[in-house]
Amino acid sequence: MATIHFKQTTTATPEQFVAALTDFGPGRSKLFGNSADGYLEVHEQGPDQADVTEGSAGIWERLHYDWSDPNHIVLTTTDSNTWGGRSGHTYTLTQQPNGTTDVDVVVVREGKNLKGRLLGIVVGTVGKGVLVKAFAKTIKAIEARSSGG
Repeated sequence: MATIHFKQTTTATPEQFVAALTDFGPGRSKLFGNSADGYLEVHEQGPDQADVTEGSAGIWERLHYDWSDPNHIVLTTTDSNTWGGRSGHTYTLTQQPNGTTDVDVVVVREGKNLKGRLLGIVVGTVGKGVLVKAFAKTIKAIEARSSGG
């Protein structure tokens, strides 16, 4: 099992970040590169939760999104062709006095089969840099969206 932890600071407010994270419409991949439109399926959505399948490049997962605490958003993997166990994502948002928001990210990847276990090893070692870089792109896209750019 791989647990990856990193932090990013953004000019987006917590509300803007949550709005982007929970926008399951077409074009989601422009914000989240690992969420291709062809995999995206919203099974159920309420005011502070959703059940969504998303993925890309042959890897998909069904996630339960919970943003009932808008400063602590939890995505729990409920099904996947690769991930199982305690897999998921947690975003903790802390607004700073200068108006920026710290986004603390924890990604857990527990492989449920050989492919998942091998990918989990990669993600837990050299893959962290790839995840951090991809999230930096996500932050820039959310900032551009939030500023109307």
